[in-house]
Amino acid sequence: MGYINDSIAMLYDMPLSASFPELSALDVFASVVKHGSFGKAAKAHNIAQPSVTSRMRNLERQLGVTLFDRGPNGSTPTPEGVVVSGWTDAILLAAHELEAGLDALKAEQQGKLRIAASYTIAEYLLPGWLSRFTREHPEDTISLDVENSTHVLLELERGEADLGFIETPLDTPKMQQLVVANDQLVTVVPPNHPWATRISIDMAELADTPLVMREQGSGTREALDHALLEAGHHAPSSVLELGSTSAVRSAVLSGQSPTVISKLAVADQISLGHLVEVEVTGLRIERDLRAVWPEGKPLSKLARSLLDGLR
Repeated sequence: MGYINDSIAMLYDMPLSASFPELSALDVFASVVKHGSFGKAAKAHNIAQPSVTSRMRNLERQLGVTLFDRGPNGSTPTPEGVVVSGWTDAILLAAHELEAGLDALKAEQQGKLRIAASYTIAEYLLPGWLSRFTREHPEDTISLDVENSTHVLLELERGEADLGFIETPLDTPKMQQLVVANDQLVTVVPPNHPWATRISIDMAELADTPLVMREQGSGTREALDHALLEAGHHAPSSVLELGSTSAVRSAVLSGQSPTVISKLAVADQISLGHLVEVEVTGLRIERDLRAVWPEGKPLSKLARSLLDGLR
C-alpha cells in the first residue's frame, strides 16, 4: 500500500506537459468515436463541423498519432485511436464524477437539496415528507423535479440531482437504494363501466382491453407490462397515454376506460364510490417505492437527514 501511495505522490510531483490535450478536445474525440461521424459529433456538442475537424487535427498533431480513418461512410478509429479512446473514457468518467461532486458540494454549501421523483411518489408521498423536513430545516431549500422513473435515474447519473425516488421494478445496478414505502397497483373503472358489477375479470381480458395508461418509462406502466408478460400475456394497448398519475385518474373519472393505477392515487375515490376497484384473477402487483442515489457517491448531509426521517 505504501508503494502505491508513493507512486501516486510521484505522479503529483510530475506536472502534465504543456502539450497534453485539453479535456474539451478529448470530449469531442469521444463523441466522434461514439457516433462514427464528425457531423454527428458536431451536432451532439452544438458546434460547427469544421470546428470538430480542426480540433481532431490539432489533437492528432498533439498526440503524434492518426486517430481516425476517414471515409465516405463516416470516420472509424484507427488501432491507435481505439487505444486512445479507452484512455479517454477513463479520463472523461473521472471528469464527470468531479463535475457531479462539485455540483453536489456547492448545493450542500448553499443548504440546497436537489430531488428528482417519479410522479406517484411526488404527488402522494413527498408533500408530507417534505413538509416535516422543511419544518426541521427552515434555513435550507429544496428543488424538486418530477419525472418518470427512467428520467429520474438519468438525472442522478448526470449529477443533476442528489437524491431520487422511483417506483420502477427494473434493476438499478448503478444505484444505491433504500425502500421507503410500499404500494399496490389496482384496476379501477368508473361506476357505469360493465366491469363495475362483475365479481372479477381474468388477466387475458385485461391484456386485450385498451387502457388509460401512463407513458412509456413510467414505473406504473413498467410494473403492469412486466406482470402480464411474466404470466404469459401480452402488454395491453393504450386508448390514451398521459404524463402523470393524477391525469390518468381524472381521465378515468370522466371517461369510460379502465386503468391500472397506484392505490395511493385512488383510495379516496374508491371509498367515495367515484371509482370501482376490479379484481383481476391471478394478478397482484405490489412494489417497493425506493430512494436511490449513485453507487460510490456518499449522500449529502441534507439527503441523509431526509432519509433518516423516513426510516
